[in-house]
Amino acid sequence: MSKYVKSLVTRDIQKRLDGVADAVLVSYVGMDANTTNELSGLLHQKGIRMMMVKNSLGRRAAEGSTLRPAFEGLSGMRALCWGGSDFVSLVKEIVQLDKDSGKFGKFKAEGGVLDGEPLDAAKLAEVSKWPTREEQIALLVGQILGPGGQLAAAILGPGGMVAGQIKAKGDEEEGQEVQSGQEVQSGQEGE
Repeated sequence: MSKYVKSLVTRDIQKRLDGVADAVLVSYVGMDANTTNELSGLLHQKGIRMMMVKNSLGRRAAEGSTLRPAFEGLSGMRALCWGGSDFVSLVKEIVQLDKDSGKFGKFKAEGGVLDGEPLDAAKLAEVSKWPTREEQIALLVGQILGPGGQLAAAILGPGGMVAGQIKAKGDEEEGQEVQSGQEVQSGQEGE
């Protein structure tokens, strides 16, 4: 490939990876075209993009970005996967496909990059066990609402008892006034 063509391809890769900070590198060498297309469609439904790239061109395109460490020490062709709702859900999907030895048996998660730090396959498996963004938000909301609910119960419990007693006392006094008012009215009617 000539230098001119390499620079064109490198610029195209840079444009496609603009704004991508974290990604996963996978290999699916040996998979037929139909299965590859099905895999790509499956990932696309989940908001995950996949791009096959030669490692040397990927290194050149990622120069000066946080993706650069992902291409270190690799040779040959790899696919770069990015997207999803967050990085952990991306890794969970990729690792799940890697574990599934069925239709996509040649699909292998080989590494990636998170916040500029390179990840190997073992670290990807570890990241896949982390809670996703949605799970973290749910945990945080639960932690915030738990003490608030306890405080509200502590305030409302005795306050509810006092309010109930005041209402009962008020109803009792109102009932006595109604009875005494009826006696007065019935006494006036008799005269």
